[in-house]
Amino acid sequence: MASLNMQGPYQLTDKEIDTQVTKTSPGNYGLGYTNSSNTFIVNYVARSDDDLNDRLHDWAGKYKEFKYSYAPSAKAAFEKECQNYHDFGKKENLDNKVHPDRPNDSGWTCPRCTIFN
Repeated sequence: MASLNMQGPYQLTDKEIDTQVTKTSPGNYGLGYTNSSNTFIVNYVARSDDDLNDRLHDWAGKYKEFKYSYAPSAKAAFEKECQNYHDFGKKENLDNKVHPDRPNDSGWTCPRCTIFN
């Protein structure tokens, strides 16, 4: 079974984001809800290249819960976002409409597919 390998879930509110995500750092997040079997259902996966807390605030109130993890670099966050996107069913099963994008002129490639080759 796929795993986000993230902390949470937490309520997706401005207050809870500030309580949980205390470092200014690149990172990853999954948005969704916990079902009646106490399983976190992933609806959307994404990343921030520089400030995870700030990026999560853009989503407050749009989903019920979030999970998150810090990343050591923007490239690591990109690679984890790609992994999560593929692990959780791509656009067929997620609200993500397209494959995660990479920063312009980065030359980074997805570790799971050849979309950027």
